[in-house]
Amino acid sequence: MTGLSVETLAAAAPGPITSAGDAQLGVAVLAGIAVIVLLITRLKMHAFLALTVGSLALGSFAGAPLNKTIASFTAGLGATVAGVGVLIALGAVLGRLLADSGGADEIVDTILARARGRAMPWAMVLIASVIGLPLFFEVGIVLLIPVVLLVARRGGYSLMRIGVPALAGLSVMHGLIPPHPGPLVAVDALHANLGVTLALGVLVAVPTVVIAGPLFSRYAARWVDIPAPEPRAPERPPVEAAHRPRFGATVFTVLLPVALMLVKALVDIVVDDPADPVQKVADVVGSPLIALLAAVLVGMFTLGRAAGFTRERLSSTVEKSLAPIAGILLIVGAGGGFKQTLIDAGVGQMVLDVSKDWSVPALLLAWLIAVAIRLATGSATVATISAAGLVAPLAAGMSTTETALLVLAIGAGSLFFSHVNDAGFWLVKEYFGMTVGQTLKTWSVMETVISVSGLGFVLLLSLVL
Repeated sequence: MTGLSVETLAAAAPGPITSAGDAQLGVAVLAGIAVIVLLITRLKMHAFLALTVGSLALGSFAGAPLNKTIASFTAGLGATVAGVGVLIALGAVLGRLLADSGGADEIVDTILARARGRAMPWAMVLIASVIGLPLFFEVGIVLLIPVVLLVARRGGYSLMRIGVPALAGLSVMHGLIPPHPGPLVAVDALHANLGVTLALGVLVAVPTVVIAGPLFSRYAARWVDIPAPEPRAPERPPVEAAHRPRFGATVFTVLLPVALMLVKALVDIVVDDPADPVQKVADVVGSPLIALLAAVLVGMFTLGRAAGFTRERLSSTVEKSLAPIAGILLIVGAGGGFKQTLIDAGVGQMVLDVSKDWSVPALLLAWLIAVAIRLATGSATVATISAAGLVAPLAAGMSTTETALLVLAIGAGSLFFSHVNDAGFWLVKEYFGMTVGQTLKTWSVMETVISVSGLGFVLLLSLVL
């Protein structure tokens, strides 16, 4: 794929690959998704392989020639990886720098030192939200769970009162805020403005995480009252305070890409003149690639060098950060291939026609589709990618704001009711030492609160903006 641009890859897509009617396409979609669900849940097949096989099954059930289905899938895979692959890699590097340098420890210790009593749940949600910006959900769990258990044991707090806000902060960031893979792919698939999506995502995320975190944790603590177990997360010795980067420098580095992308969104709204020098500068520094690259380069000094990293240690940290994301990139790429197969088969147009016939609002329809796929597959990323492909035609005539809200509706739907087919469900269950029933009453309900609240705030913004 070396040397191919996104435009070249997109042009390689074969266009319509079948002339099947709506009924056959509907059956093909259900069959393709059913294949993916069965392969992931029953046969425990890796999501990359399941999405690949499911894409081929979708094309076959739709009556498309196999060579055209393969061309659609590979074009979609290549275009998706070209569009978001580098961003995911840069986000992984920044997250690893934050963890290895002790920057995450510095954020945690600084905030906890200033929080007492009733403020503790709010402190935990703040910590999780800040750390969750550059980190993948699983990495954030490994970093935060030992802190949650330690705070609960030493302070005599209810485990759910402390743990639920931390989980809510991580989950909301994962589902709604770029540069996490799901939101990035949805932005790319729907051709949304990343800066506007990020700005609106923050507006939705703040009240959502308050409701699902500190407020819901009061009820979760009543439903499940268990002592904090010994840490089951892999022990990661904290970096000594003398060798950590400063709190202000750490927060500045983490928030730098967000600030740059928000500045670009603001300039787009205020200036709105491609020939204006300010607009040109903002378009460059606020592009996701430059914003994240700038944060990584700055982080090498404010995080790595501040922690005493040598050049060799910095190089090793970057190298170690890239290996674990290979699986994520393959899943995202295969999801893009599945999305392109859906589009080229004409499924998107079919959804557009159905939405008109049923008079279902686009935002609600996108949320419902993401919810259905999330419940079936257990993967928020797969749900986001697949739903984005299905509703892509709905974004054709939308404004910049409407398209951004469509991305957020999909992201909210992708978090709905995590249960036994979701790896995150078992991760939380084991780390917190809960039974399946207790995990359903806390983690699963919290995810549902996030999803429904997120949709509610998205719909509210659609009425105001």
